[in-house]
This record gives sequence, structure tokens and C-alpha cells, in this order.
Amino acid sequence: MLLAAGRGERMRPLTDACPKPLLKVRGRPLIVWHILNLVRAGITDIVINHAHLGHMIEEALGDGSQFGARLAYSPEKTALETAGGIANALHLLGDEPFIVVSADIYIPYFNFNDCRNTLEDNDMWGNPHPADKRDIAWVYMVKNPAYHPEGDFALSLMGISNQGGPKYTFANIGVYRPEMFHAITPGEHARLGDLLRKYADRGQLGGEMYNGLWYNIGTPEQLAELNAPLAPPALG
Repeated sequence: MLLAAGRGERMRPLTDACPKPLLKVRGRPLIVWHILNLVRAGITDIVINHAHLGHMIEEALGDGSQFGARLAYSPEKTALETAGGIANALHLLGDEPFIVVSADIYIPYFNFNDCRNTLEDNDMWGNPHPADKRDIAWVYMVKNPAYHPEGDFALSLMGISNQGGPKYTFANIGVYRPEMFHAITPGEHARLGDLLRKYADRGQLGGEMYNGLWYNIGTPEQLAELNAPLAPPALG
């Protein structure tokens, strides 16, 4: 699932006439980078939620066939926040764990194959075993950007926690079991960060560091920086 319902207030005035996921980085809309990378990993069934100027997203992407994907849309009258948007789309996502990525981050080298099988119940040597307490989610962390020096979660061999340190920043990439969202009524506003903190306290949140190129693009200045001629090279 690609989360594409945000208004992008800090990106105004660019987002007054264009939904943030359709803003271009190095000649390609942000959301298209994700679609192509997912398809490259063999993941072709993709759900996209939208609210602000959502019709423009559907018009630009269509049914996904131009990218080798099958796109389904989950429209929201008003943006339901991250967890609310996922809960509202559960009927499209099925009963197995699914990947969720924010459509407005730029991760051209992320390999979505690495997300496969992250929630299998394995022992420390990678052998399957019937764990009594399963991770309900597996999330990716990045080094803290300058605008978020305090980070979000601590990461250790035991998983993700709210306590301890050092803390790293949630990369807005994760794999989730659908039951994580069953308590949220479709149409209800709810934030994913609150859910992650709850399951981290329960010891049911796993994760790992992602050390590749990662940008959370929040302002027109950051977008212009990324599109500058000396910006890091993008994946073709």
C-alpha cells in the first residue's frame, strides 16, 4: 500500500494544484518511483489511498498497466491519517502481511525483496519455530535527519522499543499484519505512530536499519535541492 492522502501543507504552494505524490524528483513523480521499484521486486498488486486532489492521482496512474502493476484505490473524503487510511483499505489488502510505504519519500535504491518473509516466526538462526509472541510489524529505521535529531525508536537485537537508545527515525516503510488495524473502524482517524509505540511497548515490533539513500521531502526547498544537478544519482 502507498499512502498518498496527505495534504502536504509545508510543500505549498506546489501542492495547491498538484498532490504531493505527483511532484517530480529527477523527472519522475515520487509515487511512480515506488510503483516501479515494487514491480521490479515482483510486487504488482498495489493499493493507493488518496484524499487531496485524489482524482489527479487516479488520472495520472490509471489502472497501473503502464507500469506493469494492478492498482486499486481507496479514496477518503478527508485524510484519515496513516493508520486510519490503512484500516479503511483493509478490504483491499487481504489477510496476509502487506508492505506500506509513504508515497512522498524518495528511496530509489530500496529493494522491496528485502521485505519478504520478515514476519515469519523464526528463531535466532533463521529456523522456523512456533513463537508464542509474534512480531505484528517489521519497520525500517534510518539515521536521524537534521530536522529530527531525537529520533523515534530504539533498535536492538530484541527489536524496536520506546526506551533506551540510541534512537533512530522511522523511515515510513514497514510490513504489517492486518490484525494490527482491526480495532480501528473504517473511516476513523488514527495515527500509525501511536500504534507502533503501543506494540513496541508490548515487545511485538521488529525492525532493522536501512542505510541506503532516503529522503523525506517536506518543503519546496528540499525538492529543489534533490532536483539540483549535483544531487545524488537516481536509479534508472
